[in-house]
Amino acid sequence: MPVRLLGLGDNTVDTYVDRGLQFPGGNAVNVAVLARRLGAETGYLGCLGADEAGMLLCGALRAEKVDTTRCRVRPGANARAFIGHDGQDRRFLRSERGVRGEWGPFDAEDRAYIAGYDLVHSSVYSELGEALAIVRDAARRLSYDFSERWTDENLAATLPAVDIAFLSYPAASDEECCALLGRCVTLGAGMAVVTRGARGSMALSAGRFHGHGISPAPVVDTLGAGDGFIAAFLMAILAGAPMDAALAAGADHAAQVCGYQGGFGHGATWSPAEAAVS
Repeated sequence: MPVRLLGLGDNTVDTYVDRGLQFPGGNAVNVAVLARRLGAETGYLGCLGADEAGMLLCGALRAEKVDTTRCRVRPGANARAFIGHDGQDRRFLRSERGVRGEWGPFDAEDRAYIAGYDLVHSSVYSELGEALAIVRDAARRLSYDFSERWTDENLAATLPAVDIAFLSYPAASDEECCALLGRCVTLGAGMAVVTRGARGSMALSAGRFHGHGISPAPVVDTLGAGDGFIAAFLMAILAGAPMDAALAAGADHAAQVCGYQGGFGHGATWSPAEAAVS
């Protein structure tokens, strides 16, 4: 029986201004889609705009057979990130949050829907606020990506609710990564994982540190590689794999995601005129 994973929270449309392209994305969306491609039954619960960008996301999710029955579609613009490039390296120019945080109440049907998944994945960009406690109460297991946006304050506030924590710390030494992992577990996370860009990843679980390098890849676009790591890592953990194997699975899948544009493809053309209208 396949595992069931729910992406709950952030979405965006990644807009490559210098290439005239836009792609559906966002951490919770990407993890749901990529886990689906790896064999999970997945859903996405988030707030989509009632505009062209929101419809791009909705269409891509449905094409990937990710369940969207509990999504909110709100009047207004969808979240959007504007991205430039220096060769293959991307530069985040600015973002528009749109309706992403317009959650409204979580009713009994929402809570039952959340409880139907083996694991719920969310992120620091999801704007859940006090609703995180409701999600935690309903979820069997909760993973959470802090990206590089972790602070002493949000770690202390969030980690007691988290089973699996992900953080990005690309410039840190081994000692600094170990200290951060230890702090996360002390604050309440069941296990913690740090991704380090070209240095690979480290994790702390059951009192033991683990490390793994990157997998070689012909790089087309690095956008979504971290989400690809998370999706494969979670799939491995849910299947009962040991930590070293889960880190290796994450590295291999991150390399695969680097082989195409966008977090999971489904690109469409974009022009500056669309930004003016929205």
